[in-house]
Amino acid sequence: MADKKILCYIPARGGSKRIPNKNIRNFLGKPLIAYTIEQALKCNFIDRVMVDTDSPQIARIAREFGADAPWLRPKELAQDKSKVIDAILYNLKRFEEEENYQPDYLMILQTTSPLREKKDIEDSWRMMQKTKASTILTVCPTHPRLYYLDKLQNIILANGSEKQSTNIQAWRPGYVLNGCFVYIIKTSALIKEKSVITKNTKALVCDKWRSVDLDEPEDWALAELLYKNKKNLAKRIKQLYGKK
Repeated sequence: MADKKILCYIPARGGSKRIPNKNIRNFLGKPLIAYTIEQALKCNFIDRVMVDTDSPQIARIAREFGADAPWLRPKELAQDKSKVIDAILYNLKRFEEEENYQPDYLMILQTTSPLREKKDIEDSWRMMQKTKASTILTVCPTHPRLYYLDKLQNIILANGSEKQSTNIQAWRPGYVLNGCFVYIIKTSALIKEKSVITKNTKALVCDKWRSVDLDEPEDWALAELLYKNKKNLAKRIKQLYGKK
């Protein structure tokens, strides 16, 4: 896959409500968005790093840390219920029309995964190169049993018969998208299917403890604690698994 064009797309809408100004809020010494930008810039196989935002302030800070923010996202694509895929298609079309730039792959990196590592990005790209997937995304392990509550607070098993074994070893392992650590999509498949999860999607499993997605204030506080202690945590987890 030599000479393939890879656009790193970092969505950073300005209207965060649960954590105000989340994308540029100070996270242990610098704006949260800086961690994602810096990781992407260190990957030499990425030829362009773009921040897509409706906020002039976020765009300015993104440029300060080395990202490209060529234009602001239109208001109609930056509402609470706006779909990211619509913003992606808008940007791809505009790049083609204004700069004759057509990336072969789109890599989506969310700002809300500060515990993602450069290795996660590299491993995802390596998996894309070695397989025939049109999408590679990252997941983390979760409990194999998923439940929901009805209006009367009755607990309902969501992913299978309630008569299944109570022995957890009898269940298939469960996985969940881990805050969109990494998405890599063939641009041709994305445009054709109008989805980042395409028909031929494969998953890369990442560490559960690093998969905190900053959605609530509690997530932010937890992520700061984990980030400060990540070296010791990684070492301790290996010890508990019996790995040297």
